[in-house]
Amino acid sequence: MSWTDDRVEVLKKMWGEGKSASQIAKELGGVTRNAVIGKVHRLGLSNRSGGASPAKPAAKEKAAAKAKPAAKAKPAAEPEAKPAAAAPANKPMIRPKLVVTAGQPLPPQPSANEISPEALASVREVEKKAKKLTVMQLTERTCKWPVGDPATEDFWFCGLPVQQGKPYCEAHVGVAFQPMSARRDRRR
Repeated sequence: MSWTDDRVEVLKKMWGEGKSASQIAKELGGVTRNAVIGKVHRLGLSNRSGGASPAKPAAKEKAAAKAKPAAKAKPAAEPEAKPAAAAPANKPMIRPKLVVTAGQPLPPQPSANEISPEALASVREVEKKAKKLTVMQLTERTCKWPVGDPATEDFWFCGLPVQQGKPYCEAHVGVAFQPMSARRDRRR
């Protein structure tokens, strides 16, 4: 089914009369309620012009009556304000990009009391010898342990040779991959 000019006119007429999208879909045949709703929005008909409940026209009339005296008070030299043009229906909506600012809190890091003192001492010694690589310098054979705050310029990766089958060097594997029993014992 395609939206011919005749079908669009029927849609506009029925929508203006206050008919529901389901009623319009039945009348037109070959279209779903959702197709009617989509076409209404693309045509910019989402605000109904007639056929609404009796309370709504009364409210519109009151608002119009209040607006008329204000319009008469305008000086004659001012040009009439033109209504804002409707946005093109087929134009994609531009969404703002999500910006993550520097200085946001880092994810929870293991605290010093969760890591064995031997592993911490080993890590401190290894980080003195680290190659301090950037993300672009990393390979599958270099330790990918991050050091520092990624939002600052002094952030780097360890870069020492990795332990076979792991993404980190021996010292960082000792911190990252701890035996289950050791973790279970610390919780008690």
